[in-house]
Amino acid sequence: MKKSNSVVIVGVVFAVVIVLLLGIFAIIKSNPGGGRTKESMLKHIKVTEKEPVKASISLEDNSLYDELPEITKYPEAVKGSGQLDVEIFTSGEKAGDGNDSWLIDVAKKFNAEGNEIGGKSVSMTVRSVPSGTAADYIISNKYLPDIYTPSNTLFGEYAMVNGGRLELYADRMVGNTAGILVKKGEYSKFSDVIAAVQNGQLNMGYTNPQTSATGLNLLVTLMQDGEENFTRFNQNIPYVAYTTQQMRDSASNGKLDAILTEYQTYINDDNLKSIYDFIPFGIRHDNPAYLCDKDSKTPEELEAIDMVMDYCLSDEMQKIATNKGFNANDDYKSDLVFTGAQVSEALSSYKVNKDNGKDIIAVFVADCSGSMYGDPIIQLKESLSNGMQYINENNYVGLVSYSDDVAIEVPIAQFDMNQKAYFQGGINSLTANGSTASYDAVVVAMDMIEKEKKNHPDAKAMIFLLSDGYQNVGYELDTIKPALKESQIPVYTISYTSEADTDAMRELSEVNEAATINADSEDIVYKIKSLFNSQM
Repeated sequence: MKKSNSVVIVGVVFAVVIVLLLGIFAIIKSNPGGGRTKESMLKHIKVTEKEPVKASISLEDNSLYDELPEITKYPEAVKGSGQLDVEIFTSGEKAGDGNDSWLIDVAKKFNAEGNEIGGKSVSMTVRSVPSGTAADYIISNKYLPDIYTPSNTLFGEYAMVNGGRLELYADRMVGNTAGILVKKGEYSKFSDVIAAVQNGQLNMGYTNPQTSATGLNLLVTLMQDGEENFTRFNQNIPYVAYTTQQMRDSASNGKLDAILTEYQTYINDDNLKSIYDFIPFGIRHDNPAYLCDKDSKTPEELEAIDMVMDYCLSDEMQKIATNKGFNANDDYKSDLVFTGAQVSEALSSYKVNKDNGKDIIAVFVADCSGSMYGDPIIQLKESLSNGMQYINENNYVGLVSYSDDVAIEVPIAQFDMNQKAYFQGGINSLTANGSTASYDAVVVAMDMIEKEKKNHPDAKAMIFLLSDGYQNVGYELDTIKPALKESQIPVYTISYTSEADTDAMRELSEVNEAATINADSEDIVYKIKSLFNSQM
């Protein structure tokens, strides 16, 4: 009996050991190298170094306006059906969800009342478009609303000086202010926060001034004391978000010491209020309203606009705005005034000075897996080709592609005319086929950058991952995270399909505080150009 029990025990132990060994082998097989270091992971990644081939490049300076998507890319938040319909372009904090829905609520109430002029029905249409993008539509004359209401006057003035047919209709629709959120109890003055960033004492993020009115407000406010003031500030900035809403999402984890946002956003977010103090700056964000293309409108259309604007400014509608966090910081006053010419000059200077004279080392990582076949790979290639003109020649750029394995299409080199020709040749050779080893490719890009940084130790490094986000072979995100975090290289992710795994893309970008952009074939070229214009 005892012998029999012993045999059973030995058998059970043997079975447990076999199961454990099989589990360990399975882990090793699926996760070779253990994710301990970049070097250990590279040993298990198949990398092909291709012979670069030159291709002809365009020397034309195409405008961002050329790539503006059809306005249907920005669908109506509220669609009016009246015979006299007043369409409003608005910034996102007035036409989003929850407390960001003020103008949506106003439009729905107005449309339900059955307003008329001369027997014709009057309605409101609300379309949410980022302030800078809306200015591009108006300047290019590609699509004109009736009313344009950015967060502040800066993009309105910019549009007018660049040929946009606008005139200021109302200097305020709802009150708001821009501000820096800084960890509680540390600073109380805007100037002190700026000085702390300039001295490397604070990690701060801000929004792209080419798309965000809040980011533009910060830029012109700093530029009024000279380009050097902005340059010293910007040299210690780890993160530039695409919009204020994206900055808010990135801030919620509390990783940054300071961020940029608006008071209405801050006051409605208990998490932000628990982490940060709000310090206002710059011109007020009173959401002015601009009348667009007045000379083309009939008297009835102008009367309809007056009716809609009077409704928005009525006590009842302003009470709704107040309940959503607007009109809450009116004690902040500003004597600052910026002309359209000053805004244009600041944006031009931003492109030149945002890198503070530092080199940038960037690797573009292109998803060439089978899921990118068709329109996604076509748009990827077109966006890279068209976006090249926005990459400064002092930068150092390489190109990697991947499917089952990883290929170095173009090694990193200075982005002069010669490298641009190789880069275009690499783009031309991209084809979609096979599985998706996204994170293997990121590891290879990290290695390329770190080797190049030995020649340029002060350079700013970044990776651009262009993909649909669906990794299915090779390393997983959790495996590469420690090495990526240690490298401190931000990974900007661009999703190329509406079905993309955006959660995974966002998680990858958040490792080192980079932006993520979701787009599709209708607007990806425009968004890529905007991203390169701000980052490269």
